[in-house]
Amino acid sequence: MKNLTILDGGMGRELKRIGAPFSQPLWSAQALIEAPHYVAQAHQSFIDAGAEIITVNSYACVPFHLGEDGYQKQGAILAKQAAIIAKEVAENAQHNILVAGSLPPPFGSYRPDLFEPHRATDILTTLLNAQEDYVDLWLAETIASIEEAQVIASVLKGSSKPCYYAFTLSDEMEQPASLRSGELVTDAIEAILLENIDGIFFNCSIPEVIEQAIRDTTCILSKHNRQLDIGAFANSFVPIPKDHKANLNVQGYRDLSPEEYLEFAKEWHHLGANIIGGCCGIAPNHIKALKEWKRLE
Repeated sequence: MKNLTILDGGMGRELKRIGAPFSQPLWSAQALIEAPHYVAQAHQSFIDAGAEIITVNSYACVPFHLGEDGYQKQGAILAKQAAIIAKEVAENAQHNILVAGSLPPPFGSYRPDLFEPHRATDILTTLLNAQEDYVDLWLAETIASIEEAQVIASVLKGSSKPCYYAFTLSDEMEQPASLRSGELVTDAIEAILLENIDGIFFNCSIPEVIEQAIRDTTCILSKHNRQLDIGAFANSFVPIPKDHKANLNVQGYRDLSPEEYLEFAKEWHHLGANIIGGCCGIAPNHIKALKEWKRLE
């Protein structure tokens, strides 16, 4: 079993928790625009809790959140600013911290129906170029379909940095592990194994559905005799239905304690996940619980 590396938690909800300006549709980009010191504070909170990888706050630097005009004027500038903030916080840390450049869904989380391949290529390339000089690895987040993963692979094709692909899963627990598009996890992994890929992650899904996705991942990797990092960073939402419209419907939250989240993380690690953190609603106290468990392992 590989040693555990701890990823940070959900940036957006942490910004809201510490009092940063935060509203839809700008979401986590609002702090970048109005009060960037809060972004540094949130990164530092996760590092203090035990995170060894922090993720650039560029998730909302896309037309979906900024609007088309806002994206054209500020998208690249804000993504670069977010990367610089993360790099500066990491460099000032007391121990080695890696910075993950974020490549988010260009057209909204959980919305494979809105995906436009050519436009997505332009947006993702812009975000990659904006962050390139300040990050240690790439984390493509909340991938909802195989088509989206393949476009991301084309954007990352020439990168010399580790490239991690994080899929968001259907929250339906009685079904086989599948993406928000309905495509099977096994098919998604098969589709990208020949790409520039160093790890397969699962994120922004309820913790209960990640176990089977990890089982499926290890099975496919074993079949192909491949060794990749496996990661998990779940959210604390209630299950999101198939017809959910991001930014139009409000996601419901549940009170998922650090102790409860840790139990999920222990099982993920047992099954082969070696990079674990959290997504929306997973706060520094959840990351601290992971760190304390790691210390005792």
